[in-house]
Amino acid sequence: MNRLGMAAATAATLFCLVLPTEAAGPAQPSNSETYKQLDLFGEVFERVRADYVEQTTDQQLIEAAINGMLSSLDPHSSFMNAKNYGDMQVQVKGEFGGLGIEVTMEQGLVKVVSPIDDTPAAKAGLKPNDYIVGLDGEPVMGLSLAEAVEKMRGPVDAAIKLTIRREGKDPFDVTLKRAVVKIQSVKYHLEGSDIGYVRITSFNEQTDSGLANALKTMKEQSKGKMAGIILDLRNNPGGLLDQAIAVSNDFLDKGEIVSTRGRRTDDAQRYNARASADISGGLPVVILINGGSASASEIVAGALQDHHRAIVMGTRSFGKGSVQTIIPLPGQGAIRLTTARYYTPSGRSIQAKGIDPDIVVEPAKIEKLATGEVRHEADLRGALRNTDPVKPGTRPGTPAQPAAPANANVPPGTTPATPAEPASVDPTVMGTSDDYQLSRALDLLRGVAMFAGRAGK
Repeated sequence: MNRLGMAAATAATLFCLVLPTEAAGPAQPSNSETYKQLDLFGEVFERVRADYVEQTTDQQLIEAAINGMLSSLDPHSSFMNAKNYGDMQVQVKGEFGGLGIEVTMEQGLVKVVSPIDDTPAAKAGLKPNDYIVGLDGEPVMGLSLAEAVEKMRGPVDAAIKLTIRREGKDPFDVTLKRAVVKIQSVKYHLEGSDIGYVRITSFNEQTDSGLANALKTMKEQSKGKMAGIILDLRNNPGGLLDQAIAVSNDFLDKGEIVSTRGRRTDDAQRYNARASADISGGLPVVILINGGSASASEIVAGALQDHHRAIVMGTRSFGKGSVQTIIPLPGQGAIRLTTARYYTPSGRSIQAKGIDPDIVVEPAKIEKLATGEVRHEADLRGALRNTDPVKPGTRPGTPAQPAAPANANVPPGTTPATPAEPASVDPTVMGTSDDYQLSRALDLLRGVAMFAGRAGK
């Protein structure tokens, strides 16, 4: 199965693209210099095993050596022992034990890519771009990502203390209890009576079917009068490749979705949309992204942006555009090896660049202004009475609009405050009436619907 795989961990590592493999690839030609280097490794191995201050096992040394070799290549190549590999295979099914946090390694520290909705990490207030600098009082510096993740594993309900470093704040401690993390990857509701809101938190085996059910349900609830769809991919760290392709396909009926290119030209692969597969019915789409949108999320956003099928709004995405292949080692686990980069339909590599939104909207807080009582013309003594037969709030030649304000998520008498953290959004407000980026997406879709209504007259 093609997948943007999760690492096996309580705090899952950053999702990566995983392709099927029949072999590890052709071996490099052996020569005398290679054997000299292997002799050097053997000599160091024997010296450590014999003279290190504490006794170690051969398995510990070999696994550490392999992981050191792979992790020195890039942040996403690593070794998984048999247990970790088994955990990873469980995770992609959408249920696993842990803290519910996606992480990567940066500058020797564990960096939060995204907390998963409704998990201990999200409830504790962890945010994208936080750094985990300590685990139960022990520093993270010096550990590999796999070692740090292993320390964050543990029995359900067992507590762990994380020391967090956040920009603009002194380091602080957060205590979380490990839990069984069940990922409901698709959440949805109607905004007003005409805009469908769909939030995809990750791409697991249930995502495409969940999206299809969400669109069907909302169309029924709106009685077939949906005017647009908001696809929220903020803080979505990725998941299965086939699900990213399927979700893209749900809004496209032709063209390329994504391609991968490796070291050799014959490694290139292209994934195309199926004809007549757009189950959204061609409705206008706005995609919300931010710095926590990575990997599979960027595939979807890039594909729909390049095909001009959706307007991408928010802030620049994470920029995870490298392809990892999971190569099983029978009885010994597997290695995750970076083998290619992926490209959007227009040929863009987003590795280390990310997806730039069509409309930049920084996260902000919506706060009520203390303006006191607001008076209007109709409140003035002796004001002329309106004799227009057209109902208030409508215009001649245009369909009547809902009684709610144009942006039903922004209460009257409110205004956005200055963005406090440009790179992240509080997970607790996502999809609510306090979600400023969602409010701007609603404004855009309702404006498009209004313009289309007038043009059809």
